[in-house]
Amino acid sequence: MAKPELMDYDKALELYEPVIGLEVHVELATKTKMFSPTPNPAYENNDKDANTWVGPVDLGLPGTLPVVNEQAVHYSISLGLALGCEIAETTTFARKNYFYPDNPKNYQISQYDDPIAYDGKVEVELQDGTVFFVDIERAHMEEDAGKLTHVGGNASRIHGASSSLVDYNRAGVPLVEIVTKPIFGGEDRTPELAAQYVSTIRDIVRSLGISRAQMERGNLRCDANVSLRPRGAEKLGTRTETKNVNSFRSIERAVRYEIQRQAAILAGGGSIQQETRHWHEDTGRTSSGRPKSDADDYRYFPEPDLMPIQPSAELVQELRDALPEQPVLRRRRFKQDWGFGDQEFQDIVNGGLLDAVAETVAAGATAAGARKWWLGEVSRIANERGNHPTEVATPEQIAQLEELIADGTVNDKLARQVLEGVIAGEGSPREVVESRGLAVVSDDGALIAAIDEALAAQPDVLAKIKDGKVQAAGAIIGAVMKAMGGQADAKRVRELILERAASN
Repeated sequence: MAKPELMDYDKALELYEPVIGLEVHVELATKTKMFSPTPNPAYENNDKDANTWVGPVDLGLPGTLPVVNEQAVHYSISLGLALGCEIAETTTFARKNYFYPDNPKNYQISQYDDPIAYDGKVEVELQDGTVFFVDIERAHMEEDAGKLTHVGGNASRIHGASSSLVDYNRAGVPLVEIVTKPIFGGEDRTPELAAQYVSTIRDIVRSLGISRAQMERGNLRCDANVSLRPRGAEKLGTRTETKNVNSFRSIERAVRYEIQRQAAILAGGGSIQQETRHWHEDTGRTSSGRPKSDADDYRYFPEPDLMPIQPSAELVQELRDALPEQPVLRRRRFKQDWGFGDQEFQDIVNGGLLDAVAETVAAGATAAGARKWWLGEVSRIANERGNHPTEVATPEQIAQLEELIADGTVNDKLARQVLEGVIAGEGSPREVVESRGLAVVSDDGALIAAIDEALAAQPDVLAKIKDGKVQAAGAIIGAVMKAMGGQADAKRVRELILERAASN
């Protein structure tokens, strides 16, 4: 694959205005699939043997009829409300006709004229606090397709593959597709805006508890549409659609690449083909997929086996009342309450530890203490194990650890040993302190004995302290801490050292 010429990014923005449109597919974590009683892999979140979670309805076998999953409808309405959308009084399903091996029926049950939600608006906050409002055109329900695996060839694509395998476990998984209106005004920050928008959608979905929203597992996927128009022009340029980009970083890179690639073609007198494109993480490039079909090519027609759905006003209000606080507003509240700087707070968000810190604070810890433990020792141990920090400790355990430090039961060094015991399954932090005998020694008599021994062993240090060089006490503190196995209050030891030196 020859690498196309790219225009310098700043030069591209000087000549052209980038316009993006984003389509985000969200797999709903209902117990069963969209139109059948088959268990939903997106709910179990476990890898299953291929083609073991497939029912007759999912394959469209003769004599079968689809039945709408009520929970999926409720989840879709909740998502629409959280996106600021209007909820349709009547919503219908349609057949989207196309042939592809991952689509066993040769059509996909989706929505066309009457989506469940429409005309919304999402507030997107960039890294520096700049706020964009992204208009939502629609959010519609549909079923997912199966998954193809191409064997051989280049980059697991069908071109050049020696064979292809199909797994229909994913066929029929409930989806909501969220489609934005064209997004203008991102300018040089358009790639960042695209990534932050998808991140915002993920946060909303997770706050609602309707999807696991793990991009690496395909629970949440983004198709990024990019077009350029010459500065001052009104007509939108021809767009390309980069399919199934599955990380925020990749979204940002793919949008930036398309801006540079399209600018180079346009500036050279060429034209952009409306097509789908594939993103290659390893090379940081996109490649041509297939010509992009317009809606007419899909020959949508009303799904004859499903009745229209008319959600009652009472149901919509009930779901509206149950909406959680918007994630962007929740983050602002936390940041203000906790008093963190931009980078301190962003580290928590980037680490996926916002909820963990919030729950730890709610359990009684200080915000600074919670942040220190989750981003520090807990993350270090989790990294060594290949786990997320929340998989090795709980907010309640961290809060109790902080409490033990605050009341002087343990110091920081001992607290790390306590944490090791907690993670090893030895009980709560207090139980580990007791079973391992890790409490700080508070008996002045034992401390004085150790101090006197250390002073006697280092008379030169004693002389310096007596001469007013109190910083020399550090050597004695170190010796005492070593003698006490780290189980001494360093502050108290220092006080006693100065008292003993003065009396000698």
